[in-house]
Amino acid sequence: MEPPIIYYPRIEYIETDTGNKVSRKSVICGSQNIILGGKTIIQTDCVIRGDLRRTGGGHAVVVAIGRYCLLSKGSIIRPPYKTYKGIFSYYPMKIGDHVSIGEGSIVEAATIGSFVHIGKNCVIGRFAIIKDCCRIEDNTVIPPNTVVPSFSIYDGSPGVFVDELPECVQELYEARTKEYYTKFQPKD
Repeated sequence: MEPPIIYYPRIEYIETDTGNKVSRKSVICGSQNIILGGKTIIQTDCVIRGDLRRTGGGHAVVVAIGRYCLLSKGSIIRPPYKTYKGIFSYYPMKIGDHVSIGEGSIVEAATIGSFVHIGKNCVIGRFAIIKDCCRIEDNTVIPPNTVVPSFSIYDGSPGVFVDELPECVQELYEARTKEYYTKFQPKD
């Protein structure tokens, strides 16, 4: 007599030993070129393009994401690129700690600092630099090569400075991302 077949419900999120929670329904290309700092959540339909890297030698790390980051449903993270002296090349992207990226946002920035909130349906242009402690409002388009200064709020298309954030924003964003991680329950 054969042993009974036991079916286990499919787990929709994979949890790594560093506490990252990655949806099985996300698309992660070139995972060997992506570093996750720990306790990061990558939700359903999120795309991270670690396969887009410089040909030949150079950086092996294409996308580096810090601790307690949230990549919401449908967000796309891909490294910036340009043609220099006739040669097309990708460049590395670094995302700091306690960063949340809203649903449907597309990010091609060179650097996103720590304690940054990017709203829903935003476009962060190639080689943009977003400094620490910033908020990008929903539906904002940050043009390529823009530098967003610390403690600023950007809104609009194209994104422009609209207000300042208080100095306590670092503690607020840190508390928010840690609480979100602790209470996170997959719904896919």
